[in-house]
Amino acid sequence: MVTFGVIGAGRIGKVHTESICLHIKNAKIKTLADPFMTEETAEWAKALGVEQTVKDYHEILSDPEIDAVMICSSTNTHSPISVEAIQAGKHVFCEKPIDHDLGKIKEVVKALEGSKLKYQVGFNRRFDHNFEAVKNAITAGKIGDPHIIKITSRDPEPPSAEYAAVSGGMFLDMTIHDFDMVRYLAGCDAEEIYVQSAVLVDPAIGEAGDVDTAVITLKMENGAIAVIDNSRKAVYGYDQRAEVFGSRGMVATANDTASSAVLSNADGITGEKPLYFFLERYMESFSREVRLFVEAIEKDTETPLGVMDGLKPVLMGIAAKKSVEEHRPVKLSEIAF
Repeated sequence: MVTFGVIGAGRIGKVHTESICLHIKNAKIKTLADPFMTEETAEWAKALGVEQTVKDYHEILSDPEIDAVMICSSTNTHSPISVEAIQAGKHVFCEKPIDHDLGKIKEVVKALEGSKLKYQVGFNRRFDHNFEAVKNAITAGKIGDPHIIKITSRDPEPPSAEYAAVSGGMFLDMTIHDFDMVRYLAGCDAEEIYVQSAVLVDPAIGEAGDVDTAVITLKMENGAIAVIDNSRKAVYGYDQRAEVFGSRGMVATANDTASSAVLSNADGITGEKPLYFFLERYMESFSREVRLFVEAIEKDTETPLGVMDGLKPVLMGIAAKKSVEEHRPVKLSEIAF
């Protein structure tokens, strides 16, 4: 049994708390920490079986009964808490991104050197049933060598301009998932990134220094060409699709919908819209990624997404921002780590 301490009781912290308490038999949560812990949240956690709730996460780090720490706090705290947890001898599951600052990610890498502790980054989309099926087809050689990878990722609603201003920008907040997905499907890293972007959804996002619409092309190390298209607003729902075309065929996945029913009548042929929000679309993937983290601890194996897997999409996001600023393709080798 792996005993967790969860740091952060916001939206993603609650998702992981529910996943562990309700769906992972060989794990439990002893302590949930949040500096803004409310009575309502404490009661919710207790009803799920969490033993105690506190405001200071250091109570988790100093508890010898806690094996692993789940970091679900604000992005700016991910790397410093990671380092503290590693120094305290805890396994770490850290929500993406580790940090937007490469120097701070390097501190996490250094803290892990020589350690047998497990470290996993929360890029949950790899564990989605649709994208995993695409990957399995590629790995099995069913489409031959990948030539073209296409990823569509469009949110149902844009964030506030205030959020856009502090999120690190679309490439480090939203597209970072797609950068990880490109690496996952290609089976290698990117060599070069070029971005065309615009502000087409909300002028306030542009005023905050960000973009809300982008097409990103990538040259991968294996020669494949990848294309990501992003929008902060798809009026029909959460649009998450992927296609990989290869030398022997193609594999593609469509959106998940509430049902597969299709109505055909004199007015036309209609089906369900995509599931509206990421929690609906990816809830099972959040449980699967933590189950594999627990398995890595129990079996002393590598986690499916280690610290370097957390680093690479950040490097890609920085290269994408540089491409926008300088209006040119940017090689990943230009981004020093």
